[in-house]
Amino acid sequence: MRKAYVYRLYPTTAHTHALEGQLGEACRLYNAALQERRDAYQDHGVSLNYYDQASQLKEIRAAGNCGLANFSACQDVLRRVDKTFKAFFRRVKAGLKAGYPRFKSRRRFDSYTFPSYGDGCRLEDTRLSLQGVGHIKVKLHRPVGGTIKTITVKRERGKWYVCLSVAYTAEPLPALDTRTGLDVGLTAFATLADGTEVDNPRYARRAQARLRLAQRRVARRKRGGKHRRKAVALLQKAHARVTHQRSDFQHKVARTLVETYGVIAVEDLHIKGLASGMLARSVNDAGWAGFIAKLTYKAEEAGRLLVKVNPRGTSQTCLCGAAVPKTLSQRWHECGSCGLSAARDHVSAQLILGLGLSLLGVT
Repeated sequence: MRKAYVYRLYPTTAHTHALEGQLGEACRLYNAALQERRDAYQDHGVSLNYYDQASQLKEIRAAGNCGLANFSACQDVLRRVDKTFKAFFRRVKAGLKAGYPRFKSRRRFDSYTFPSYGDGCRLEDTRLSLQGVGHIKVKLHRPVGGTIKTITVKRERGKWYVCLSVAYTAEPLPALDTRTGLDVGLTAFATLADGTEVDNPRYARRAQARLRLAQRRVARRKRGGKHRRKAVALLQKAHARVTHQRSDFQHKVARTLVETYGVIAVEDLHIKGLASGMLARSVNDAGWAGFIAKLTYKAEEAGRLLVKVNPRGTSQTCLCGAAVPKTLSQRWHECGSCGLSAARDHVSAQLILGLGLSLLGVT
């Protein structure tokens, strides 16, 4: 299996200038490769691929036209361009809104990758050695498990991070016979089949006043000025706090579920559609997509079984099979057929568990 470890970097002023220079050169190479592909097709009707452009790298570097220190990192930038165009043609073929690849600004090009560990990059105790930059202090808050394959240096909201992609062998947790269904919601973040509710922390709503002030400060500043850049940095910091709080909460809830249950059934929701409706702000604040993604990989790593069921009718059906229509504001389930009276989300969680077990051939 593959996993990524993210650690904070603490570069000196000289290191920061060198890292920004390397990102700038990677951005320049990206834009040049994109322009070459565009001009080749417009002027000559020729579609270039990765190998056509990679074969020119030695000549470009020999002429001093590429300042990115590591050759493999240059190849990775060209692979990124190739991946972008493949995604563009895939969208065109599928009849979706294509969105032609665009040139990137230096301020929006925030990462570059060393695709082979040991080739221009190496982790030495508490220092990260990067070709063209030097030895940078890294905060190893937990040990690296597995064999490091690639290293990505990332700039995020004025801070620097290193992402270590490792290959490792998962160690499953002891087997469990316990099962549960999981109904995500907005009143409670999640409700389990046994009636347990996980409170919804609503981090974005709690930080709304601070975010509003930071956004107003940005709106008042003149575009292109240094004061606007400072205001944007403060706004990014406020959003980062909310993001980190939400991510930490989701990791803890997902880990608890994986350690407690052997089979977990969840709804296969179309979250993108829900996040564009009348409850968009609350849905985005809950972060269901990120939570399900974390729960999925943690369950796979721990040897647990995660089952996704069709969400159609899970909130409008009783356990006896009778239809019980309810509006969104009705939070209590009353069945006229069997007399079941319970919380709406609790009944939905039990129904999700039943559907999940039926997919497994278990009653």
